Amino acid sequence: MAEHNEFGNLAEKLAVAFLEEKGYKIIVKNFRYQKAEIDIIAEFKNLIIIVEVKARGSDIFMEPQEAVTKKKIKSVVMVADFFMKDRNLDQEVRFDIISVLPDHKGKLQITHLEDAFQSFDAN
Repeated sequence: MAEHNEFGNLAEKLAVAFLEEKGYKIIVKNFRYQKAEIDIIAEFKNLIIIVEVKARGSDIFMEPQEAVTKKKIKSVVMVADFFMKDRNLDQEVRFDIISVLPDHKGKLQITHLEDAFQSFDAN
């Protein structure tokens, strides 16, 4: 289990570096509300970007982004809603997924899916 957590932490660090390199301002990492969590909350071009990071050791069973189920979307949307109200923000929100997956040589590759889902996808 510890190895899985380390890989997840590494994936999140890579995602943060990737976003910062693209000009995103990281607001908070691992924002929790109740039992749910958002991996990264950033700001970019006056949008609040909610980022779910998914990492896998391989894509044999499924692509990392396929692990973002309706239940997970509902959870992320609920936390995002709380974050926006708690911080009294009225910017538009975009939901992204960053997947981290090793290529055939084992080098980690990042795929950034912008606007990967909408809040109404949780219904």
